[in-house]
Amino acid sequence: MKKNIIFELVKKEEARQRQMIGLIPSENHISPEVSAVLSSSLSSKYAEGYPGRRYYEGNQIIDEIENLAKERIKKLFGVPHANVQPYSGSPANSAVQFALLELGDTMMGLALASGGHLTHGHPKVTFSGRYFRSVQYGLDDRARIDFDQVRELALKHQPKLMIIGNTAYPFLMDFKKFREIAEEVGAYVLADISHVTGLVIAGEHPNPVPYVDVVMSTTHKTFRGPRGAMILVTAAGLKRDPELSDKIDKAVFPALQGGPHNATTAGIAIAAAEAMTPAFKRYGKQIRRNADALAAALQKQGLKLVGDGTETHLMLIDLTNYGQGFGLQVAFAMDVAGIYANRNTIPHEPMSPFYPSGVRLGTPMVTTRGMKEKEMRQIAAWIARVVEIVKDEQLPADKKLRQQFIRDFRAKASKNKQLLAIRKEVEKMASKFPLFTWK
Repeated sequence: MKKNIIFELVKKEEARQRQMIGLIPSENHISPEVSAVLSSSLSSKYAEGYPGRRYYEGNQIIDEIENLAKERIKKLFGVPHANVQPYSGSPANSAVQFALLELGDTMMGLALASGGHLTHGHPKVTFSGRYFRSVQYGLDDRARIDFDQVRELALKHQPKLMIIGNTAYPFLMDFKKFREIAEEVGAYVLADISHVTGLVIAGEHPNPVPYVDVVMSTTHKTFRGPRGAMILVTAAGLKRDPELSDKIDKAVFPALQGGPHNATTAGIAIAAAEAMTPAFKRYGKQIRRNADALAAALQKQGLKLVGDGTETHLMLIDLTNYGQGFGLQVAFAMDVAGIYANRNTIPHEPMSPFYPSGVRLGTPMVTTRGMKEKEMRQIAAWIARVVEIVKDEQLPADKKLRQQFIRDFRAKASKNKQLLAIRKEVEKMASKFPLFTWK
């Protein structure tokens, strides 16, 4: 009887996704084929080790699945080596760092406040920030990566590893410039393309493979596969270090992980096959068109974007014109109105990650559902209405009063008739777009 509770909750979550519009740039909807394999008998098998070198018997078929996933990924990206076992992006980045660095070595990454990721060396609270000497680079006045600063810091601190990647940076990454700087100091170069993998495949973002030693990507964002990760070793990386593939594999297993998740591996293999199709390239190009349309429409509605727009799939609304730390209220009110995104810090954030001044949006999920530019303009209009409805709900100056304010705000917003009216409009539009339409 208790098992039925879980199935009911799963049904509720599926209904929530169908009825709402998802704008979180790190989320996507998987194909029915990937979904089917994730619930298969593959989850019942332990496969510690690598194909042909397992520590358990009965892995002949699992070996075939993993080898197929690796071969498809290698072909897709044009690389000599791929590891598809990492459980997710953070463990994968940790594996690369474990493989290439010794305790206390220096690494460089984009600062979290500038749109970087925690695992790129965020100090004090992360593995990468605590066990290695972390140097963080930032943005210029245009909210673009400051390459003068990158070079200055690299020459001063002589990092052993430079990481190129982001989680809330809306613009293209110049892998060639990073490579040129890295060669001056003899650093390895890691490209974390988790957010833009699908755009790279579709030709909508520069390809890092010719310029870096290692590429890491999650498999569930624009790549539109299961929640996992992959690490690719490039020809340039092997030329620099002939043992690089072996170092990466040993860092994943046995250093940091046990047995791989076989159902996920199979899902990656299916997603890779899907990514080789013309339909996937059309999908990647539509992500970009939708992002441009959404950004332009938001600006037309009077909302400010970090860097004045986007060159990828994501954008950041800067809400400081309405008040500092206003992102939490807007993100929650959007959710009540049927549109879910996430609150996010902005460059030079005046508040804190707990009460940030921005909202991060992206177009992968709505594109997978088949929405196009017309729908982006309507979504922007709804978001602008939400901001207008809650614009007077400002954080109190007294920090001690903020938690109670947020509790009261959420209770009030959940019953706001104007927000709930928008939700009905959202649900009507969402009903016209199934969760997965690209074939």
